[in-house]
Amino acid sequence: MAETAAPGATTRVPRHILLPLALAQFICSFAGSNMNVMINDISEDLDTTVQGVQTAITIFLLVMAALMIPSGKLTERYGRKLCFRVGLAVYGVGALLSAVAPGLGVLILGNSLLEGIGTALLIPPVYILTTLLFPDLTSRARAFGAIMAMGGIGAAAGPLIGGLITTGISWRAAFVFQALIVGCILVMSRRVPDPLPAQPGAPMDVRGMVLSAAGLVLLVMGILAVDDNGWLAGGLLAAGALVLVWFFRTARALEAAGKEPLLSTSLFHNRTSNLGLITQHVQWLVLMGVSFVAAAYLQVVRGYNAIETGVIFTAATVGLLASSLGAERFAKRRAQRTLIVAGFVLTVGGIVLLLVLAGGTADPWASAPGLFLVGVGLGVMLTPSVNIVQSSFGESEQGEISGLSRSVSNLGSSLGTAIAGTILVAGPAHAYAAAMITLAAIGLAGLVAGALLPGGSAGVGAPSPGTATQGPSGNT
Repeated sequence: MAETAAPGATTRVPRHILLPLALAQFICSFAGSNMNVMINDISEDLDTTVQGVQTAITIFLLVMAALMIPSGKLTERYGRKLCFRVGLAVYGVGALLSAVAPGLGVLILGNSLLEGIGTALLIPPVYILTTLLFPDLTSRARAFGAIMAMGGIGAAAGPLIGGLITTGISWRAAFVFQALIVGCILVMSRRVPDPLPAQPGAPMDVRGMVLSAAGLVLLVMGILAVDDNGWLAGGLLAAGALVLVWFFRTARALEAAGKEPLLSTSLFHNRTSNLGLITQHVQWLVLMGVSFVAAAYLQVVRGYNAIETGVIFTAATVGLLASSLGAERFAKRRAQRTLIVAGFVLTVGGIVLLLVLAGGTADPWASAPGLFLVGVGLGVMLTPSVNIVQSSFGESEQGEISGLSRSVSNLGSSLGTAIAGTILVAGPAHAYAAAMITLAAIGLAGLVAGALLPGGSAGVGAPSPGTATQGPSGNT
């Protein structure tokens, strides 16, 4: 177990260690949003539809969500660094395959499946390594601030960068760009240490892996099917819920028998962590939902091309970057609950501005104030939400909680795109307001969860992993 720094002390990890971790989060977030501005180009080039491209985007996010929990467990068995590097390699192959895709099927194979699998393998190690290498809250806030800033920039700047590349060269070049970045990260990651040894003999709950993945897949498929067949959608949603219930009952049975399940049910005994997970889920749902709705609206309804859409999204990127880079300063001055609540207030306010300003005028820059406010709000709360969850557990549980945390966040991304896309498919010109109102309502639910967080869960004196503030079950 790593030592915990004394109160007020900070631990500095060399930039050559933090940089590849932050860049990995950037490229994965970029992949989840840059295709939003390529909708028309890809659909025309591959002779498919906007809904087909939306399906590819959603499958990518869904694969990540479904595999994050199993991948978090794999880090214990094979080591965090190895999983990180293997994930990068798989991702790179998927990006190159996507770049030469002759049709939607190959694009789904490369982008949705291989890049999704690669992301699921490499993201849990990013958060586990960061938590272990930064033992005190202030330095961890700085590290997570850098990582979440890069992730937020990747998601918010994805439309701009993707638009520039698509307009200047081709949408295929955007995937080559991803492969090049991944290659650079692979080279830099050779110097990243793994503070804990791998455990080759660690048990693997194969049945739990299958059940958790199947349950999440069925849930998102149900949402995607709402517009086409209400009965089928209801059946898929019900089946997904039942499979997840089966998964949790199986986990409890294994624990009762003295065996180790894929996901320890004790992780859900921590009220602070549970609320933090809800805020993470809602944050990414709103981010990806707003990004998809705004991008589709600007292209399909307003007729803007990829570069014009990307430029407008710069407002969100600037807002998110400015607030994310202030994560360390915010963590010193304000309680994490305060930051999360303020973030949701700003984000919901930004969505309201998008409705009021952008929906009533053809001026493309009418969307800028709302996108900027959404970016600021998300940047303010992304880091404290991650910090609250990761800091609620000791080192031995970091693999599980990191996988669960990333799965919850990526499920939010999947649902954000699926919900927004389902509403828009009926008719983008008329469904824009309905989609934004739905996202605002979900944002308010996240605000409530943030307000319920205990005030003592934030500040420089918050517990770090490994401190003696948790009981046997992980309760604070």
